[in-house]
Amino acid sequence: MAWLITKYLLTSAVVIAVSEFAKRSDKLGALIAALPLVTLLALVWLHVENQSEQKIANHAWYTFWYVVPTLPMFLAFPALLPRLGFWGSLLACIAVTIVSFGLFALVVRRFGIELL
Repeated sequence: MAWLITKYLLTSAVVIAVSEFAKRSDKLGALIAALPLVTLLALVWLHVENQSEQKIANHAWYTFWYVVPTLPMFLAFPALLPRLGFWGSLLACIAVTIVSFGLFALVVRRFGIELL
């Protein structure tokens, strides 16, 4: 149980740190948010919990492919924010991400990469 609490505290500290840095500097906050800190933590947790190398490698592999279709959201959000407000933009970006992911999954399937 102590291990699980430690995992939660360290992982949540990363999210809190990003938001605190972002309050002070847009660029620094974005840079830290763009780092694959959550993925690195997940890889560490998988390793420490004695998961197979194949399981850890698969996690990194699929993370790469799942990140790509989320990128349009980061362009859409600032463009939509003045028009739709925060919550409207957030909802629209969720839709953009879902559509991007679906289309991306169809494209990469032609190359033998199954995301769905």
